[in-house]
Amino acid sequence: MSLHLHRAALAAASLFVLLLAACAELLRVEAPVAPPAEFPEGYYQQALKQGKPVYRADPAESLVVIEVRRGGSLARLGHDHVVASHDVTGYVAPGEGRADLYAALARLVVDEPALRKEAGFDTQPTESDIEGTRSNMLNHVLEAEKFPFAVIGVKDVDAKQGKATLAVAVTLHGVTRTLQVPAEVQADAQTILVSGRFAFNQSDFGITPYSLLGGAIAVKDGLELRFRIRARRAAP
Repeated sequence: MSLHLHRAALAAASLFVLLLAACAELLRVEAPVAPPAEFPEGYYQQALKQGKPVYRADPAESLVVIEVRRGGSLARLGHDHVVASHDVTGYVAPGEGRADLYAALARLVVDEPALRKEAGFDTQPTESDIEGTRSNMLNHVLEAEKFPFAVIGVKDVDAKQGKATLAVAVTLHGVTRTLQVPAEVQADAQTILVSGRFAFNQSDFGITPYSLLGGAIAVKDGLELRFRIRARRAAP
């Protein structure tokens, strides 16, 4: 078989596999109602009773965005993706140098047009492609039924003139890793805004990046994450 015919056959096989995946039943993952069992709600409620400043994350004004890029020899047949959480919940206690946050994976949103544009992606997947990507991500990659949350804990803050390095413990897919994250911090008596970006590998959390055809169509291991968390002073 000539090289041209071999490539054509491989591309046709790839498209066939993708079509089968798109036609498969989309499995739904329900978002949990309760917070993670290990979430230290009591710590922050006690801090409030003691008159310490506690700020509650505002999901409506907070955003976490992950850029997922394609790889493999047939990467042109796939898409880059943007995965976002508009559901960050938790607390910041600046006097204690501590924050605890979580997001339900079942509420992740895939490929919002505005966020794709911000990421510099010049294509827009179809609605069926998006639903297939989201279903596969939750069920087969993140295993969200078994590991329903991403949990973030900040226990050490080194801040100077609005710049900070955060020691961030991230628990994802049942694995916890501590990352040093550069961030910008703006704060006053009523509001705290923390923003930044960093890179990490899926495999660091025991996640196998999605791939097809022996890796000819694949998701790169490395991900880029940017965040903007706004928290407002909680009433005692």
